[in-house]
Amino acid sequence: MPTLDVAGASLYYETHGHVSAPALLLIHAGVASLRMWDPIVPSLEGDHHVIRYDTRGFGGTRTADGPYSDRDDARALLDHLGVAEATVVGASRGGRIALDLALETPERVSGLVLAAGAIGGFPEVPLTEAEQSLSDRMDEAEAAADWLRLADLEVGFWCVGPARAAAAVDPEFVRLASELNRANAAHAAEQPVPAPLDPPAYGRLGELDFPALVTVGAHDASPALRWFEYARDGIPGAEHEIFAGSAHLPSLEQPAEFAARLREWLGLHGL
Repeated sequence: MPTLDVAGASLYYETHGHVSAPALLLIHAGVASLRMWDPIVPSLEGDHHVIRYDTRGFGGTRTADGPYSDRDDARALLDHLGVAEATVVGASRGGRIALDLALETPERVSGLVLAAGAIGGFPEVPLTEAEQSLSDRMDEAEAAADWLRLADLEVGFWCVGPARAAAAVDPEFVRLASELNRANAAHAAEQPVPAPLDPPAYGRLGELDFPALVTVGAHDASPALRWFEYARDGIPGAEHEIFAGSAHLPSLEQPAEFAARLREWLGLHGL
């Protein structure tokens, strides 16, 4: 079980493929762990050095309470593996980390992929009535410290999507998504505090100067759809893709389609 000790944490990570191949750094969503990438790693490791890790508060990573920098963690892992630069693929919260990393140290990033990537400093997005109802229930579960119920509600909000009925979604996908997020309940008592990028990413997308691919699932929640639109329009030369059959985790719900689009984009840009 490979881990990297950094200030205040022991980061669990996995690598695949040959170290001499172009590097891909995969950063998971806040409703998952590095396991969300399992279905697409086999299609990437043949010609890439695939690196993925659990961020603080998730999966196999262990952390102390207190402030830290997500960007420092990502760079420490790249340094540990001898990787000067990588194409960074970030989903949701992981997209926010990827974007912040690209803005803070662009010399470490050769390409950027945002899968429903969050954007630091983005204004609050008004929720639909259905989304607000789900959000209120999540707040109640959090206030009651009912972490497993909170995890299940989060899967309904993000992974199923507020406008889809769970019965209309592949039950195996729902099972996998629930399993991934429920596992994070073990970290509920941990309180790592990520230091935000200053100034935040919002308003700075024009600074990015390398290939970018921005994606989202058609059934995702309103905030993710707005993040997608902003990144699509704001990153110079960004390509984009909407996955019609998924919500927040297309790499898990539509892995073949997601991997094919990612590989097409990587090949186009020689990454």
